[in-house]
Amino acid sequence: MTHVEDELTSQPECWNRAAATAADPVTARVLPAPGERVAVVGCGTSFFMARSAAALREASGQGETDAFAASEFPHGRAYDRVLALTRSGTTTEVLGLLARLRGHTPTTAITADPDTPVRAAADDLVVLDHADERSVVQTRFATTALTLLRAHLGLHTGAAVADARTALTAPLPEGLLDCEQFTFLGRGWTTGLAEEAALKLREASRSWAEAYSAMEYRHGPISIAGPGRAVWMLGEAPDGLPGQVRATGARWVAGRLDPLAELVRVQRLAVALAAARGLDPDHPRHLTRSVILAPGTP
Repeated sequence: MTHVEDELTSQPECWNRAAATAADPVTARVLPAPGERVAVVGCGTSFFMARSAAALREASGQGETDAFAASEFPHGRAYDRVLALTRSGTTTEVLGLLARLRGHTPTTAITADPDTPVRAAADDLVVLDHADERSVVQTRFATTALTLLRAHLGLHTGAAVADARTALTAPLPEGLLDCEQFTFLGRGWTTGLAEEAALKLREASRSWAEAYSAMEYRHGPISIAGPGRAVWMLGEAPDGLPGQVRATGARWVAGRLDPLAELVRVQRLAVALAAARGLDPDHPRHLTRSVILAPGTP
């Protein structure tokens, strides 16, 4: 079994522990409070989780919330708190942003490894060391961090964990291993999950995979749908879209589980595709566990 396979199967237990961590008063104190204006930042997978977390928080009425790649943070805007997601605690862009914000904007970092430079860079830490990973490809840290934030918002339930267990045991949709192209769709907070789903297939199996907002998909991207290709919805599909996709000859995959559990199913697909192609998902091409740039690198 690869590291990524082992790690993705542990997600139900990781989510339960994250929900318990969110209920701890010490943790709650350093996470965004209702009414605060917040920015959530990250890089790669963590940025997509930031997008989902920001959409969930703002939609729940707890305060204006933006999400940015750490390298694209708008320093002309004022926030009450910046929340950084960083599995390794070493990513150059995140550390640089936290250093620049120190002294005038409170910062909290959610990390898997506190014994890294992020300890000194952020004002406060939330440590999810039980969700750390050996694989380059993120699975359980990303979903556990998002579960922590869902629980903090009062939006996590045991049903999500039950669905994750189902996602780990139920057969994958038939025919997907033979598809040449994959599109993932989301709405609202699940758009970030769709982006992460596409990234997982690109990283682990070198698949041609794209992601879009479901309502925007009909405004052009649906033109690439066709036989031998799949469209996977994370969350509830817009009226009429499944039929329109099927009419192209593409395979439609409906997301029937909690959207975060659907992402677990996609992670399984990424590993299965890698195995079918003779690839090692623990060592994706051109990638490292953390992006650490040399001083002066733009």
